[in-house]
Amino acid sequence: MEQNDYQRALMAVLFAAGEPVEAKRLAQSLEIDEDALHKEAQSLMDQLSYHRSGIRILRLEDTYQMCSSGEMAPYVTKTLETRKPPKLSASQLEALTIIAYYQPATKAYVEQLRGVDSSYSVNALLTKKLIEECGRLNVPGRPILYRTTPDFLRTFGLSSLDELPQIDKINFQTKPQPPAEGEREAEAKAEVPDMPAGEVEL
Repeated sequence: MEQNDYQRALMAVLFAAGEPVEAKRLAQSLEIDEDALHKEAQSLMDQLSYHRSGIRILRLEDTYQMCSSGEMAPYVTKTLETRKPPKLSASQLEALTIIAYYQPATKAYVEQLRGVDSSYSVNALLTKKLIEECGRLNVPGRPILYRTTPDFLRTFGLSSLDELPQIDKINFQTKPQPPAEGEREAEAKAEVPDMPAGEVEL
């Protein structure tokens, strides 16, 4: 696996950073334009994947981050005793899906589509850093607007929101209904499948 100076520098920077780094910042450091940076990064990503390296480079919209390969997740977990990633309940996943597709969205809008109170789900998503506040809606009461975070992309193995499935595949109830009894307790028990292995842990 041969790498040029730009690719070696890119790996060194991302390894040292330990977190997503903006493409613009990387291009400035490597003294190349952003188009060239993206080309070098993609070539490096392809090489690492082709040779089944234990290291991968992820593109998250306009940022890049180094991570371990999904194939190596069991060894990483065993060696570092990494805690198991938390689960998302069905209610949390439903609220997260609405925010992902309709962002920026208010809690009231999430509740309108779900038909139930969503305070617990929204607060849980904030705690897990899958969503964040991004301003307030310019209407009476100034409700908070929410959007997804880079952690959301990493968790679901997406490079950008453009990779989300088509929205016509998703059906939400639109008629308000009273909150189901024990919804919060059910949220704590219900689970969805594990996140893609080796990407990121919350």
